Amino acid sequence: MTEVLSQDEIDQLLNAISTGDTSIETVSKTTVQKKIRIYDFKRPSRFSKEQQRAINMIYDSFSRFCQTTLSALLRTPIHFRVASVDELTYEEFTRSIPNPTTMAILNMDPLKGNAIFEIDPSISFAIIDRIFGGQGKSFENANRELTDIEIAVIESIIVKLLSNLREAWANFVDLRPRLSTIETNPSFATIVPPTDMTILVTLESKIGDIEGMSNFCLPHLTLEPILNKLTPQIWFSSISKTTTAENFTALKSNIENVPVEMSAILGTNRLKIKDILEFDINDVIVLNKDTNSDVDIFVGDKLKFKGKPGIHQGNLSIQITKVLENKELDEIITEDDNG
Repeated sequence: MTEVLSQDEIDQLLNAISTGDTSIETVSKTTVQKKIRIYDFKRPSRFSKEQQRAINMIYDSFSRFCQTTLSALLRTPIHFRVASVDELTYEEFTRSIPNPTTMAILNMDPLKGNAIFEIDPSISFAIIDRIFGGQGKSFENANRELTDIEIAVIESIIVKLLSNLREAWANFVDLRPRLSTIETNPSFATIVPPTDMTILVTLESKIGDIEGMSNFCLPHLTLEPILNKLTPQIWFSSISKTTTAENFTALKSNIENVPVEMSAILGTNRLKIKDILEFDINDVIVLNKDTNSDVDIFVGDKLKFKGKPGIHQGNLSIQITKVLENKELDEIITEDDNG
């Protein structure tokens, strides 16, 4: 099909011909040139850049929700972040992940078909170690299939994360994801033909000092009914909606489960380095508070309470005697600065 020139382009060509800057033959060759766009029939593009950005936003929210949920559950710092959103065939996805691994096959009702949530073995074993009372370290023999007990533990974790997945997708579809089964061998987890196109969302995952990659594989067949809704504009327009009581309750519940560190400072003192170096067993360090004074109680690094130390049911404890208001905190800070 011949390219149609705009009026400005026609005027420029006529002007060039009249001044002798170009010839009619050159114009003829220029106008009949066709634009050729390279298309790979083996890897047909199914997702636009705009749709990929929308999916990035969805799983960015999912990552933040997972950090809160897992931090409260495992009592350790958790980090999730979207590393990339790529379009590739299902066969390329299965070849890119280790064997064995942890592959949760998810039913994406009301959407057709299934999706896969793949968790790196080092992350899976770190979660299992933490649940069993360990420090959250990956096992030395991490290159093995999960036992039945370990699969049950991972299933319970994934089920808890599915509510986060539903919340992340809420702006686009009322998703009701369900865990179908867990596979450890990618060859046994065939949810679409090998040549079908998928969206692969890769998440950087970190539990304590253990790092790994987790992946969400979403087939085009599953997302096809809602592709026209996957735009950043719909995402941003939904953000301005009034917060419902249900959303407020869910947010409050998530915040209440966030672990925080509390500490009580019995007293302090300033000493010279030479005095510290001369300390020996049975030496006594005198603090700046007497035994009847209230001690400072911190939540994180913020001073929030006053209390008295003691024993409760055989354990060291602090009895809160005062809740500090903002004005009182300012006065204490001022006194400390002046002192």
